[in-house]
Amino acid sequence: MVKRLLAMFIVVALMASQAGCGNIISSKKKEMIFATGGTSGTYFSLGDAMANILNTKLSNSTLAIYSTGGSGENIRLISERKADLAIVQNDVMYYAYTGTDLYADKGTFTEFSAVAGIYDECVQIVTCRDDIHTVDDLRGKIVSVGDSGSGVEFNARQILSAYGMTFSDIHAENSSFANSADNLADGSIDAAFIVAGLPTKAVMDLSEKNAVHLVAIDDEHVKILQENYSFYTRSTVPDGTYPGLNESTDTVSVRATLIASNRLERDKVYELLTLLFSEKEKISAGEKNFSTFELEDSLKGIDIPFHKGARKYYEEQGVEGF
Repeated sequence: MVKRLLAMFIVVALMASQAGCGNIISSKKKEMIFATGGTSGTYFSLGDAMANILNTKLSNSTLAIYSTGGSGENIRLISERKADLAIVQNDVMYYAYTGTDLYADKGTFTEFSAVAGIYDECVQIVTCRDDIHTVDDLRGKIVSVGDSGSGVEFNARQILSAYGMTFSDIHAENSSFANSADNLADGSIDAAFIVAGLPTKAVMDLSEKNAVHLVAIDDEHVKILQENYSFYTRSTVPDGTYPGLNESTDTVSVRATLIASNRLERDKVYELLTLLFSEKEKISAGEKNFSTFELEDSLKGIDIPFHKGARKYYEEQGVEGF
């Protein structure tokens, strides 16, 4: 009798143990790998702010933030099934999806879809010279057009084209934002294309010690640009963005855009997007660029398909045009 009771006790204990393990396993949240950018950049800062606020609110998942080389690497990571979510520039996203420009020699990458445009990355044509006021004034000048093969280089090429110019009309140099700012300061270049969220650290550092102004892109040429490249949106650099900038400057932007792997479940993307809007104020406290995240702008400049989870959310909100 004692042996029989002992055996029954052991069985009951094992069943309870297994049930407990089952509860632990079922309550464990699955990581969504979120590819961002360099640790000193806005993409990483924004991803980190999202994770800090949302990881306690997502029902069956958490955001695992990874530092990367930016848009191009992020698209590759999703295509290789090494990431579930990423932040990318919408122009680079478009090139990858269509196999054009930056991806002309790489082919198409269609394993991802759009979730939302987050904030503007403004095209800033920066100069310290008093004789450069328009894009036409760049003719014959030494101009930094971003790193070789970068999205910025293609932005510069496209904007010059809208004005009937090519790189042969300027003395084009490839340089990072930081190096461009240093070269503007010492006068070794005349202007630089910088595409980033506002304010941009390199431009801020430059403007604190040098008289800086931005070259505007006028309405006529914005229209020409948008006819050829639908991912550009109109934007303005407000006065006071940088020391000494006493008037606003009209320009164009590309959009920092959240994308998701097509393999990621609809409900996870739907829940994530829902929380991004409901927790906007808290996320913005960690990354101020997120403060411009608005429902009416979240589809702007996006010409690739939206993720099924994002579509569900926008349909419920009565948003049209996707």
